[in-house]
Amino acid sequence: MTRATYRFREFRLVPDAEPDAEPVSFTMQCAVCGRTAAPHTSRSVPRSWATRHLKRNPGHFTYREIVTRPYRFAPGAWL
Repeated sequence: MTRATYRFREFRLVPDAEPDAEPVSFTMQCAVCGRTAAPHTSRSVPRSWATRHLKRNPGHFTYREIVTRPYRFAPGAWL
């Protein structure tokens, strides 16, 4: 009969700063109609979309910014 030994390890959830990590991206969403700008790595591009959207839809005053930030689990100490 074989015998197995198991160990546990702690992990921490941290922002992914690895070279191959996905970039942080930003988008804006109109809270009135639900339309969204295309995700972009710059905050200014989605904000410009919101300005254009307001000009085309004069009653759409409320927006939300959606930030997508990659995370990963970093291995910690063995228990």
